[in-house]
Amino acid sequence: MFRWMLTIFLALVIFSAMLPWLEKLGIGRLPGDLRFRMFGMTIFLPFASTVLLSLLVFLIARFV
Repeated sequence: MFRWMLTIFLALVIFSAMLPWLEKLGIGRLPGDLRFRMFGMTIFLPFASTVLLSLLVFLIARFV
């Protein structure tokens, strides 16, 4: 259970760092990606995009 939580956390951190580049490809604006604006800060939770990218990485790892 801890490994999955750590994996998801790391995926969110990596995804957030790559977000400006990935938004040009349309990733980050999927249904299920949440954006909140509170107190002048924008909080972004890319749930759907993280699942999509995790699936892509899984498929690549499976066939390589």
